[in-house]
Amino acid sequence: MSNNSSVVSPSSSATDHPLLQPLNIGGLTIENRLMVAPMAGVTDNPFRRLCKSFGAGHAVSEMIIADTALYARKKSLYRANFDNEIAPISAQIAGAEPDKLAEAARYQIDNGAQIIDINMGCPAKKVCRRLAGSALLQDEDLVARLLDAAVNAVDAPVTLKTRLGFENGRENILRVAKRAEQAGIAAIAIHGRTREDMYTGEARYELIRDVKESIGIPVIANGDIDSAQKAQRVYELTGCDAVMIGRAAQGQPWLFRDIGHFLQTGENLEAPSVSDIKEIVLGHLQELYDFYGEYSGCRIARKHIAWYTTGIPNSNAFRQAMYGEESTAGQFQVVEDFLHAHE
Repeated sequence: MSNNSSVVSPSSSATDHPLLQPLNIGGLTIENRLMVAPMAGVTDNPFRRLCKSFGAGHAVSEMIIADTALYARKKSLYRANFDNEIAPISAQIAGAEPDKLAEAARYQIDNGAQIIDINMGCPAKKVCRRLAGSALLQDEDLVARLLDAAVNAVDAPVTLKTRLGFENGRENILRVAKRAEQAGIAAIAIHGRTREDMYTGEARYELIRDVKESIGIPVIANGDIDSAQKAQRVYELTGCDAVMIGRAAQGQPWLFRDIGHFLQTGENLEAPSVSDIKEIVLGHLQELYDFYGEYSGCRIARKHIAWYTTGIPNSNAFRQAMYGEESTAGQFQVVEDFLHAHE
């Protein structure tokens, strides 16, 4: 592959690049193929809407555990809040019992979701201890029963988010993907790591390409996509139908706009100025405060503020002071003052 392989001709139109074309998932149209990965504690309603405003074609909700005893909990209600969100709306559910997973799928459709996404990729210990998330990849028979149960439970597309396998050397994504297609899964998103890898090392894309060549449903590549050039390269390496971006969007939701611009023109957008960042951050903070209220809004905003301000001079000292603010008004003011001082 030549060094210029990631450059798109500046004369290309927006619809020329496959990743900027619409994608059909189970009869629903996704505006483009740049997707926001579901991330616990991050991809809430305000963040999903923010990323979509910057050009993400699709965003999946935070993971919701398939247990009716948890549905009424405040955290679950926030995670399943789809108010004012751009359709199609996708709710991610996780569980290890087919009946409960089916019930959760029906519940989220009744709640306003149009797509159900099944989590078989989360590597977190507390999730895997329940034999959910990526721990399920150890039991392919259970995987099959769960997929069948969810697909049969709802008259809506069901998608799957997963990893290459549970352990290195025992990658079983090809078998899982083929079984998913057989079950009627409408699309599969694959993180290019095993559960053993967690988030260490580099994502591997070869098996994602193998999956793409072996099944007919859309394959979404995920893992380490942190720039426009990387999105293009992962597309070239895998032949994927879409790319899914997670951690790299934390603190830079404009990444989707940057990728779209590069794929359309072959040129990189300039990094946003501190003035631009200030406008984005303050708008995001207000959305968080309105969504979560005074107490939770102030606390949930802290991590976003930390991500946004990384790399700005004196940001470490600022963050320590910001963490001490206990009110949304006080937090908003110190953020505004800090960013104004660096404009």
